[in-house]
Amino acid sequence: MSQEAKMKEAAKAKVQASADPLEKLRNHCLSQGYSGILSLGRLFRRLDKDRSWTLSKDELSKGVAQFGLDFSEGDVTKLFAAFEKDGQSGINYEEFLDALRPTMSAPRKDAVEAVFKHLDKTGDGVVTLADLKGVYSAKNHPKVLKKEATEEELLTKFLNMFESNSSVDGKVTKKEFTDYYSGLSKAIDDDDYFVSVVKMSWGL
Repeated sequence: MSQEAKMKEAAKAKVQASADPLEKLRNHCLSQGYSGILSLGRLFRRLDKDRSWTLSKDELSKGVAQFGLDFSEGDVTKLFAAFEKDGQSGINYEEFLDALRPTMSAPRKDAVEAVFKHLDKTGDGVVTLADLKGVYSAKNHPKVLKKEATEEELLTKFLNMFESNSSVDGKVTKKEFTDYYSGLSKAIDDDDYFVSVVKMSWGL
């Protein structure tokens, strides 16, 4: 069983065991895999019709339900109240998502940031297919050699790994990159091993 599969199974069990709605939602995200929190973020952004970066209590309730959790009204109220600032403006869902992310130690954060900086050749805060071509080659991949796929198709598929299946635009932000690795971090206990996995994956 892969590390991701083990994490998903463990998180599913914790969803049932947890009484705290935030912890329950965090584990439900992790039960979806490394990109679970990213998927929830995409869902919240779709619900944010006016691009205010906030969600009302009703929108939060709809989002959680669409994500597959059956929260009581009391659960939603508790979740909303923990992040609502002034009783009027709703919750900032980026702050909400930050609270959901499993905490990474400083060495882990530094490793992820170093890799993103290495990939972001243009320094614009977004990793694109053009950036990826400079640091990751698929020309010797068996499918390319057999002409079953082009190098660009494989690079695009690889880039999409860091995005939600519900919204793929071929661009990965630092936040999306961090979301992915916060999930991976949860599945690896040892800091040194996590750092080596991240850096070796990108040739650092």
